[in-house]
Amino acid sequence: MSLFDLATRTAGRARYAAAQGLRSAWYGVQMRAVRQQTGGLSRPGEPAFQPSRGKPDMAVLRRAYFQLFLQDRLNVERGLYPAPKDVRLKDLPRALQSARAFREDASEVDRRRVTRDGTEIRQQVTDGHNRYPDYYLQNFHYQSGGWFTEDSADLYDTQVEALFTGTADAMRRAALAEISRELKGRDQRGVRLLDMACGNGRFLSQVMQVYPRLRASGLDLSPSYTEAAGVRLNRWPHVDILHEAAEAMPLEDDSLDMVVSIFLFHELPADVRPKVLAEVARILKPGGLFILADSVQFGDYPEMDGLLEYFPHGFHEPYYAEYLSWDAAKACDHVGLLPERQALAFLTKVSTYRK
Repeated sequence: MSLFDLATRTAGRARYAAAQGLRSAWYGVQMRAVRQQTGGLSRPGEPAFQPSRGKPDMAVLRRAYFQLFLQDRLNVERGLYPAPKDVRLKDLPRALQSARAFREDASEVDRRRVTRDGTEIRQQVTDGHNRYPDYYLQNFHYQSGGWFTEDSADLYDTQVEALFTGTADAMRRAALAEISRELKGRDQRGVRLLDMACGNGRFLSQVMQVYPRLRASGLDLSPSYTEAAGVRLNRWPHVDILHEAAEAMPLEDDSLDMVVSIFLFHELPADVRPKVLAEVARILKPGGLFILADSVQFGDYPEMDGLLEYFPHGFHEPYYAEYLSWDAAKACDHVGLLPERQALAFLTKVSTYRK
């Protein structure tokens, strides 16, 4: 490596560290402020949490946190995706607006958490009850509006980044790395990809920024989030956004080269996960790739099992406790999806399966 190349790489790493450090600090400050505003966790009026898997080792969590960013930067240097440009002065007004909305909504989220009211949305959704299964009609994370309001779709990115101290995008990029490995040497114009449970389109828009000619689609059951995704992705008119359920996708058999799922399966009941996997296997072409990115589970970081055990108690994740012991590889094998790779990206586990 020449001195020029070394200097360029060093400068790139320094810019990356500064930007991601600033970003994490920004979201960390927001989360601390909200905790102070709402009085913290497990206070009077909220059921006490009794862990059975021991006290979490926070040193392990910190190491995993730093390893996430080290791997993210290495992925950039290996050409799997460009360096993120998510700390820009022009984005500051929008960031301040989102931070204010996050704090203003925190008291409502906290009210639901203390009263353990995670199904408030069932009384608010007056249209389309037959379209949405009961498991979906919940205020996941105690968030206002559940998956059914424009405000929820607008606030979601800030909520998730604050919860995970500015690491959510970096964790998602671990899935983008798998897409890039799969596309190496291929003409993206001939590849069909589905972002299943695409939400408000944040990840799919990042994919399209790297692969703008990819034949991509997004699918989600939320009317508000799919509308937001459509707006976010309108610069790529060949991208379709489908307002449909993952367990009954209106897509042809053997029609897709890749299906990506990010943070979906821990929010599905145990009896729905096999149906969704069967749909993934049905729509993938033989040889197609399924990229499953979701929460880490028991045993991935044994020293952190106590923290994972707390999560469904503190954040209304009604199916998360069972998910923590779910054998994804066995479930995928049952529908003909065979494991290839697996990697941890902080609190996300990224697994790939081949049809």
